[in-house]
Amino acid sequence: METFVQQILNGLVLGSMYALVALGYTMVYGVLNLINFAHGDVLMIGAMVGLSILKLLDSTFPGLPDGVQLAIAIVGAIPVAMLVNVLIERVAYRRLRNAPRLAPLITAIGVSILLQTFAMMIWGRSPLPFPQLLSSEPILVGGAVISQTQVLLLVLAALAMLALVFLVEKTRMGRAMRAVAENPRVAGLMGVDSNRVIVATFAIGAALAAVAGVMWGANYASIQFAMGTVPGMKAFSAAVLGGIGNIYGAMIGGIVLGIIESLGAGYIGDLTGGFLGSHYQDIFAFVVLILVLTVRPSGIMGERVADRA
Repeated sequence: METFVQQILNGLVLGSMYALVALGYTMVYGVLNLINFAHGDVLMIGAMVGLSILKLLDSTFPGLPDGVQLAIAIVGAIPVAMLVNVLIERVAYRRLRNAPRLAPLITAIGVSILLQTFAMMIWGRSPLPFPQLLSSEPILVGGAVISQTQVLLLVLAALAMLALVFLVEKTRMGRAMRAVAENPRVAGLMGVDSNRVIVATFAIGAALAAVAGVMWGANYASIQFAMGTVPGMKAFSAAVLGGIGNIYGAMIGGIVLGIIESLGAGYIGDLTGGFLGSHYQDIFAFVVLILVLTVRPSGIMGERVADRA
């Protein structure tokens, strides 16, 4: 039972990070019908900027409390990631809104490669150690162990998701997002500025990815220029699993995918004598994606975005 609880906790932590990134995928798809495959690299930018801020704080204010340093790193990484994602939309995607769907897809892959190349030029190609700022003293939960960093990650992810739900469901910007997702032409006739809504969508998605990036580094203690590729693909799998275009589906899909991956690495790894253990845990996410696309392409919660005229 302790092993089961431990794997569930591990899955919740992993799934929370997937969900934060998956929300960026699903929001952009809901508004533009576009898969931004460069979104995983926005997570990487957030982590790299967060590390640079931590190094600056350590040299400038060496006595600053560790928790405050981590908070400043998260807050500082968010606007940089937002700026990068807004520039991506403005430079790479805006002129391709009415182009065949293959064009923005290829462009997204190209943008991903460019971001990784720029990151490699700025921060180098070698893995960088990410400082462990919070206490490593384990917290016992039902016989399982969770760290303070993981608890903080779960809290931040929950707060970010609640804030996004409030924004989409209760605010004027949220109503504008839903209107543009439903039909951008009609929304424009009703006075909604589609460009402003799309920019806001990219910015919000980048903010969530930046939080996930900094906490990814804090949790795994190492980052590098290509770190966003696999989490980005898994987050996309989570968005498809939950029903891409549906923010609730992205949250559920991320959590479910994280739990499946942790349980698969734990239990299936034991059953196969370690052959399919933690070193092969990546396959579980993509097996789930293949099964979902084959059996239920609309995902767990279906597609809430109406087809456009």
